[in-house]
Amino acid sequence: MQKPPALVILNAASLETARRVQTCYPGSRIHGLSGRVEDADQPYEAFGETLRELYASDTPIIAFCAAGIVIRTLAPLLVAKGAEPPVLALAEDGSAVVPLLGGLGGVNRMAREIAEALDVAPAITTSGELRFGTCLLNPPPGYVLADLEQGKRFVSDLLGGEPVTIEGDAPWLDEAQLPLDEQARRRIRVTPERASGDAAELLIHPRLLLVHVQGEASADLAERIRALLAEAGLAERALAAVLAGRGRTGDAALAEAAKVLGMPLRFIDDRLLLPEPQVRHEGLSLYRCATPREAARLGQPRGRLTVVGLGPGAADLMVPAVRRALDEAEDVLGYETYVSMAGPFHAEQRLHCSDNREELQRAAHAFDLAAQGRRVVVVSSGDPGVFAMAAAVLEALEASRDPHWHAVELEVLPGVSAALATAARAGAPLGHDFCMLSLSDNLKPWRVIEKRLDQASAADLAMAFYNPISKARPWQLGRALEIVARHRAPETVVVLGRDIGRPAERLRVTTLGELTPEQVDMRTLVIIGSSTTRRFPRGDGGEWVYTPRWYPGS
Repeated sequence: MQKPPALVILNAASLETARRVQTCYPGSRIHGLSGRVEDADQPYEAFGETLRELYASDTPIIAFCAAGIVIRTLAPLLVAKGAEPPVLALAEDGSAVVPLLGGLGGVNRMAREIAEALDVAPAITTSGELRFGTCLLNPPPGYVLADLEQGKRFVSDLLGGEPVTIEGDAPWLDEAQLPLDEQARRRIRVTPERASGDAAELLIHPRLLLVHVQGEASADLAERIRALLAEAGLAERALAAVLAGRGRTGDAALAEAAKVLGMPLRFIDDRLLLPEPQVRHEGLSLYRCATPREAARLGQPRGRLTVVGLGPGAADLMVPAVRRALDEAEDVLGYETYVSMAGPFHAEQRLHCSDNREELQRAAHAFDLAAQGRRVVVVSSGDPGVFAMAAAVLEALEASRDPHWHAVELEVLPGVSAALATAARAGAPLGHDFCMLSLSDNLKPWRVIEKRLDQASAADLAMAFYNPISKARPWQLGRALEIVARHRAPETVVVLGRDIGRPAERLRVTTLGELTPEQVDMRTLVIIGSSTTRRFPRGDGGEWVYTPRWYPGS
């Protein structure tokens, strides 16, 4: 499945056009140059570095600038034709759409889609596509070219005037302007059979074949599947998936075999009635479906549940792996505020918003969805393991006896926590030993909080307070400050960070003696320094705060 493209712009003049193009590609993001573009989905610092990173990660690129800039930027990375993602250059005002790279990745198709959205003509220069109205070397999903190099020679022959005939089911070629002749020596052959070695044919394999693994998934499973296909005279590239029973979702040898073959691994209910296999050998059964669509529908993938932290709120502080998980998700669950922060989303994605206190119910819902083979993401702000959803998800899993829950592929991706984001804005107040405490007594008794506050203060740890105050418990921060004051001097440095990483962020440096509960709300992160924490003026105004890495007496 191709990734959503990255729309890379250099200035605000391109933003409106980029938004129009973005509607064509659900999940795509607009990357805007920092200091020039304020409302992009993803800011970046260096154009060349950003473009090369996107290209190296196989991300389609739509760059709103001159084609020459893109070519010179990516030239050092260019390898063999067929290995690159689609790359296009667009005029800032959308008046020109130029496909540059990725002819076999669908770049001309993308150029036509963008041109249609902008009501302009695409600058298609590929000879075969201009002549025949289709790219013969880039068949649609469900079909795959047997040999790219042979295919290039074949298209060259057609461009030289050779006629062609079509053998097999190729409905996407019905509207093509091919030089058809039933007596032609050149033929396009659509079949799951292995290549015959005939240089006069363009061989395209429909993905019709399924292998059901019923026996042991040994280390040589991939080679056994290849041998089974060879025995039947069928092409490995015509394989659509490897199938196994739902009880085997955690079988590492199965997953490795599918990875070696480059095929998806899908799971079926043991009670599912399958047709008579074409070949059966040593625990393997080979099935042939009527169409690629039928083969793609049989079985479900292993469900995946990813618990992510969005960071403090700014898109550029989100971990790239989290963004990828969100873009690939079919379902996104979380507190409504955090789900909104996780966008943009595309129309096919399902959003499930719930109250911030419904953590275990949310975790159960997420596992139920993932057990159906869906790609599910549960979102938290900050880091999911810091007073957030990762613990709730694992708690729900430990308590469950549902084997389908335990078969889900579970992953936790980190994020920048509120404490670390606030500390970074201030300098390094957590530069030595520190602890993080939640002052909320919703899930633990207040006496436990008091005991920990007393001991952490006595240990001279810098402290970060989450959930410091609310309308339901306005007195608790004041009580917490009384406890801390038993062990800390009034001049102890305090940092208050409100909505750090969001548009309305506010940072304030004060002291323990000056701090009052009225200066804090639920959206404020409070950092109380240790006895060694220091403050000094910044060159541009404000103050730096840091806790030295050394300690008196060391």
